[in-house]
Amino acid sequence: MTLWRIRATVDDRPGYLSVLTASLALRGVNILTVQVQPTEQGAVDDFLVDAPDALDEAELVAAVERGRGRDCWVARSEARGLADQPTRVLGLANRLVRDPDATGEALRALLGADSVSWRPASVGVDRGIAGASMTLADPAGGSFALRRAAPAFTPAEYARAQALVELAATVVRRAAEQVTLVLPDGAEVAVRPACADDLPGVRELHELCSPRSRHRRYLGGAALPRPDRLRRLLEPSRGLTLIATATDDGGAESVVALANLLGEGDEAEVALLVRDDWQRRGLGSALLRRLVKHADDAGYAALVLHVQAENTPMLRTLRRLGRPDSTDRDGPLLTVTVPLIPQREGSLLTPRG
Repeated sequence: MTLWRIRATVDDRPGYLSVLTASLALRGVNILTVQVQPTEQGAVDDFLVDAPDALDEAELVAAVERGRGRDCWVARSEARGLADQPTRVLGLANRLVRDPDATGEALRALLGADSVSWRPASVGVDRGIAGASMTLADPAGGSFALRRAAPAFTPAEYARAQALVELAATVVRRAAEQVTLVLPDGAEVAVRPACADDLPGVRELHELCSPRSRHRRYLGGAALPRPDRLRRLLEPSRGLTLIATATDDGGAESVVALANLLGEGDEAEVALLVRDDWQRRGLGSALLRRLVKHADDAGYAALVLHVQAENTPMLRTLRRLGRPDSTDRDGPLLTVTVPLIPQREGSLLTPRG
């Protein structure tokens, strides 16, 4: 006996699936597992079968067509195919929890894709399925492109793949959750990704910063940003926002710094705001290094920073990165570009992003 995978579309009407299974049974084909995936064209039935060695691919296709199946695809399978789909998916999810950098390999194993690649820009990319091609949004920025020779992808497979990608993104985000930084002067701050609930603390941070610090951060003036702008900064559609909090002697916690990484295309803009009494203590450098690491992992091509020429503390912080950069000057404004090494674009994924 030989293991085969069979996929065929069957009209979603009472009795049609039984006609197909009866046609296979007449030829001694034993159905081991079956999955039904609804589509607009009908129910796509995915079988794992054990067939007599004498049956070849053409005879299996003929048996399916006699059983009112259409758009048939047949391929030999291996013993590992005997693991049911929920077991396989749980195994892949467990692998991603332990190693989110294995997203590409997990997608290939889940869908039997011939190629999986990552693109840094997701804006303007049509997400979804088109025959044997699939494009998935990466919550960390960018998108995944999957292809296989056959069969065509189904909406159910797209949903499974997107759920797997979102799981990996959640694991990465959790890994970046709160850490404690010990600054050179011995002070401790907690650093974590921002959320909408941080709006009051971030607004207080802006109120406690000097007009000069706010002007250096926002360039256009020293006024307090509107609440709707702060909300967008706290939860950017692409990128990452970090906040640093400190606890005073009375146990009260306050936000002392805000660091933004805002993705646009294959580049990401970086900006920092540190409360005046926490400046020149190494906090800005520590936050910038964490943003650079996130940008590296996410596959951005470059970081961009807009800095006033007189802002020597920020320029000094940039130099501490020890990375080459280029600077364009427009009057008192400097635009500093820090190239990053592309890690994933156009290749089979082993890292995630």
